[in-house]
Order: sequence, then structure tokens, then C-alpha cells
Amino acid sequence: MTKLTLYVGNKNYSSWSLRPWLALEACGVPFEDVVIPFDFANGHPKFKEISPTGRVPVLHHGDVRVWESLAIIEYAAELFPQAGLWPDDPTERAVARSYSMEMLSGFTALRGACPMNIRREKRAIDLPEGVMADVERIETIWREAVARSGGPFLFGRFTAADAMFAPVVNRFEVYDLTRNPGSLAYMDAVKTHPAFAKWQEAALKESWIVPEDEA
Repeated sequence: MTKLTLYVGNKNYSSWSLRPWLALEACGVPFEDVVIPFDFANGHPKFKEISPTGRVPVLHHGDVRVWESLAIIEYAAELFPQAGLWPDDPTERAVARSYSMEMLSGFTALRGACPMNIRREKRAIDLPEGVMADVERIETIWREAVARSGGPFLFGRFTAADAMFAPVVNRFEVYDLTRNPGSLAYMDAVKTHPAFAKWQEAALKESWIVPEDEA
């Protein structure tokens, strides 16, 4: 099979790059990753060469180009059904996709106020309106999913749904957004997963600084 190449942005900041990277890595899908940093005011000129939208992440598979995080995950799930990117049960798959789409389209207050930043030291900030409502909804999702599955992940084992929420795990930690024991236990499960640890290790070695993401 032609190899998969996933182009991603800075691993310290690029939440949308983290999502498909983590899903593929955690589920054993073979791929190569290429980092193209956000080191220009408007991204990087090379983004337009590799992606129809001029943004990352984007997956190359031979002549095929797949962009947007969730679309990349779905494409990989079709190529590698044995990888278990989604839950095995059809009902649980539907719920996992619903959670993932909610993450894709929602929680704008949280994402706007608290950019993902792997290197950031834990420190609270003044939060604008709407952030804590987003936090409460996310914690409800985590609590209900883990209660159904038994944990430690949303659907028992690590799936694409956990990958979709992984940047939020970082946000909750570094902006000190929760003290809820259940949320902290779920966050710890994600943070200690070998795939997340691998991304974090690479992120901590990066030297690029994006001022607007240094909240």
C-alpha cells in the first residue's frame, strides 16, 4: 500500500494537527508525519502547495489529498478497519461521532480564550463569558461516556473520540480549568497514553513561538 503522509503544524500549538496524528498513532496506523511550522504571520507559504485549503493538517496518500481532521480520521478508518479507530458497536460509533462533531463545531469560547500550548506552565487566566459553560458541557460528555464504558477512555479503549478531545485535555490542564476528580482521572489517562507522550516530547523540543497562542 502507498504510504500515508500526514502534514502537521507546530506540535506545541496545532490542536487540529494533534487530533488525526494521535488517532493514527494510538491505533497503530502506519504513516509518516511532516511538520511545517507556523513561522510566518499568515501561516506558511508551503501550506498552499500541499493542501487545497492552504491549511494543515492534510493527509497525502498517493494522489489522494484529504484535509480536515475528522475527514482524515474517517479516511484512515476505512483504509484500516482492523485498527479500531472507532468503537466496534454501531450505536457507540454513532455516539463517538456525535461527540467528535460537537468538538469539531463547538466550544468556540474555550478554544478562543485558551489556545493549546503544550509548553505552557500551569496558570489560570481571566476567562471571558462562555468558557466555563463549554467546560461544563465537556465534563458532562466525559463523565457520561466513562460511566457507560467503565473507562479509562470514553469508550473503554482509546478511540478517535479521545483524539478529538486531546487538545482540550491540554487546555484544561495548563489553564487550570477543572478540579473535578473524574475529569482529572480521564485527563491523566490521555496524557499518559504513549501516543500523547510521543507528541508531547516532540512539542517540548520545538523552538518556534507563536505570540497569539501564548495566552
